[in-house]
Amino acid sequence: MSEEITEQDDLVLEDDQLICVLTDRIKKNRPQESNLQSVILMLNEEYGFDLTDMERDFTIQYTDPDTNKPKRQKVELVVFEKGKPHKQDFIVRICIVQDDQVKDTDKKKGVKATLENAMGAVESCEFGLWANGSSYHYLQKDDDAMGFDYEFVDLSDFPGEGETLDDLDRADRSSSKKPANDSLIKVFKRSHDYIYGNEGRKKDAFWQLLNLIFCKLYDEKRRFIPSEESYRRKFWVGVKEQNTEEGRRAVTKRIKGLFEELKGDEIFSEVFDGNEAIGLTDKGIAFIAGELSKYSFLDASVDVKGMAYETIVSNTLKQEAGQFFTPRNIIKAMVEMMNPSENDRVLDPACGSGGFLVMVLDHVRKQIAAELYPYLDGPLLAEKFNSREVNERVKDYAERNIFGFDFDPDLKKAARMNMVMAGDGHANIFHVNSLAYPNWEHPAEIEKIQGAISKSLFEMKDIEIRYGNDAREKFDIIFTNPPFGAKVKVEPEIASQYFLSKYSDAPEVLFIEACYNFLKPGGKVAIVLPDGILGNPNTLPVREWILDKFKILASVDLAVEAFLPQVGVQASLLFLQRKTEVERQLAQDSAEDYEVFMAIAEKLGKDRRGNPIYMRDDDGAEILFDTETQYVVHKKDGSIEVKTRREKLKQLDDDLPRVSESYLNFINGKAI
Repeated sequence: MSEEITEQDDLVLEDDQLICVLTDRIKKNRPQESNLQSVILMLNEEYGFDLTDMERDFTIQYTDPDTNKPKRQKVELVVFEKGKPHKQDFIVRICIVQDDQVKDTDKKKGVKATLENAMGAVESCEFGLWANGSSYHYLQKDDDAMGFDYEFVDLSDFPGEGETLDDLDRADRSSSKKPANDSLIKVFKRSHDYIYGNEGRKKDAFWQLLNLIFCKLYDEKRRFIPSEESYRRKFWVGVKEQNTEEGRRAVTKRIKGLFEELKGDEIFSEVFDGNEAIGLTDKGIAFIAGELSKYSFLDASVDVKGMAYETIVSNTLKQEAGQFFTPRNIIKAMVEMMNPSENDRVLDPACGSGGFLVMVLDHVRKQIAAELYPYLDGPLLAEKFNSREVNERVKDYAERNIFGFDFDPDLKKAARMNMVMAGDGHANIFHVNSLAYPNWEHPAEIEKIQGAISKSLFEMKDIEIRYGNDAREKFDIIFTNPPFGAKVKVEPEIASQYFLSKYSDAPEVLFIEACYNFLKPGGKVAIVLPDGILGNPNTLPVREWILDKFKILASVDLAVEAFLPQVGVQASLLFLQRKTEVERQLAQDSAEDYEVFMAIAEKLGKDRRGNPIYMRDDDGAEILFDTETQYVVHKKDGSIEVKTRREKLKQLDDDLPRVSESYLNFINGKAI
């Protein structure tokens, strides 16, 4: 999906308002309205129904069979047969949308009282949806056995524009829908909540869900295995399989077989220990698989997958580890400013769950796709991001050139999982204390690192200057947000290895020197640092050391909201380039004089509580922009169609995209 802001509109919004994507009218931003907007976008982008064939708040008229009196029912959203008049006789989908507090069994607002009643009143409508944001029910209206009345059958999904139920059940269906808006986040949350609440697995709900997510990813990756010429899905649920014990057993057999297969796969064996098992009931497996199988994970954007992954990981691994994610907009700005390419060897020596590495992979993936398909752009180019040709190059790149080190073995596993979610599992993620390297008490892990470095050097035809196959002086670019704060202590034995320990034993200070050691001469580092290093009088020797060893490329001050609500710290982004020995000598012989890019990011798109903030006018009202959104719809015959949707959207008030654009203009000699 690509978006182009065409012009600013005169309309402004209050804090509790939104613009309906279907009608362009201002609405109160209540939970039910927000859920309705999600459903509209879902039907438009994922199911291929045009906005012109939808109508909200439609009143259905029917005759009460008991009293023979006329009655009316207003429904939140209906879809009409393509191109037909907006009349009741042409309704093909009915969608009941409630707020999150309404249960599906509610006597007045639940599935039976609303959706079944409405579908029964509309002769032309075979399929319907009841949604409350956290629960989605798809129904089919079918004639009962006697042919005198209707019965309503639960489905795992309903057909999109031009599709039939048989199309959804085809095992040779090569691709699922590309998730729009927040669909994948809701699916992950819905699945996690189901396991937590219905399967009696409160302690390992997260891991059980991940097992199934990776079954889905593995099944999609099978498309690219040479031996899988006639690819047929294994991770799928027939639209009615969930309704019978026999169907649920069949789903379980497919999924568990797939899980055992993936644990022996080269990529996935790096994520799993081998003794894991799917411990859910047949009903639970069928439900979760039905939710996950709707979407193509490989084709989803890195932002969509990253947010969905973080939604479930942040409440599990990260809190247990007492850590937090580097915000996505900060990672994206740092990667864009350093602009890594396919020829750069990249390291994050404190990789955590792999946020920087995933963003680098996505950045390079887009470069590769643009090179292979120079005649495509927008959503058509995005369709090629996971083509076989692009995936082969991305796989080789990640396996050869992306490295991540972390002291926490659980986060090492989380980073590997994140890389698989991003479309590749071959990055070199290792459990190692970067500050102790190469003197680490796990020689087997050090040996693995050296083996990966040797392979990378050989494949890149890199000349070994120093340290052989040691990781020192081997990296072109480093991205990192090192651990810092009073609670993080470095053992004296480790700290003593560093020159800067004479001035400070703070981990963030020592990490600057560690990054220097890992960089090639001329290599670059983008690092998040607390402002104290750059401003406190007692860290002056540290700054002098930095000026001696590095050329300063850029410095970006971040607003205090940067890491809130997790932690309040004033931080900056520092971009450095390691000097060669010749450059150091020249700098010592004569005063250095070069330009440094400096910026202040006063707005970061969120407030202190983590709530999004949007651009406002001088009176404080949120501004709306006329936006043209392009998206791709997959047709039944395998063809694709690019469609355009015009809508009025708010824009996050975030300075970082403008900062990264200004920096790139700065280094290219363009006026800022």
